[in-house]
Amino acid sequence: MRKIIISEKLKAYRYQKRITQKELADLFGITSQSVSKWERDECCPDIALLPLMADAIGCTVDEFFA
Repeated sequence: MRKIIISEKLKAYRYQKRITQKELADLFGITSQSVSKWERDECCPDIALLPLMADAIGCTVDEFFA
């Protein structure tokens, strides 16, 4: 079974869009520390945020898992 690493994809897409962790966090009403933890794979975002995250960084939810 292949491990799905949302953290790496989130960080890569965020860099491509030139969005800071703070800007992304502000879109979701969370702290930039939360985004940092997601990107360091210390925890995962709530599944309800995935569609919002995908929209904000210009990808689909499926691309997080591809």
